[in-house]
Amino acid sequence: MKHPLLASALLALAACSSAVQAATYEMFRDPNCGCCGKWAEHVRSENEVAVAETITPDMALVKAEHGVPQDLWSCHTLTVGGYVIEGHVPAAEIERLLEERPEGVVGLAVPGMPIGSPGMEMGNRVQPYEVIAFRADGSRFVFARYG
Repeated sequence: MKHPLLASALLALAACSSAVQAATYEMFRDPNCGCCGKWAEHVRSENEVAVAETITPDMALVKAEHGVPQDLWSCHTLTVGGYVIEGHVPAAEIERLLEERPEGVVGLAVPGMPIGSPGMEMGNRVQPYEVIAFRADGSRFVFARYG
């Protein structure tokens, strides 16, 4: 005998659990940075996840340990699902990375602190920026464009 309620409950549960929500998000940030908290809140609300925050004064060490190319550095670094996320990467691109898992990609980065990126909002001002996917071998490609 079939159990329609059980089947419906299982489908609903499967729909709610995704790679995005199952992953552990850990953000490393400098104690004096204000935009990092705003970016973490963006990720929390958009992807409906918890973001743990580790405060450290040695962000250069964190970035080096996680293999972030120096020319892609920004103010904060997040690890999630085996990837490293550097800077003000939009939550939608983190979700896409976790779902698509492109071959060889180590992480995503938005170098610098572009105006209008998540956590760097300043009214209607938006500075065009790119989300860069990078690999361990040093190669990279544009994952997304904004602005």
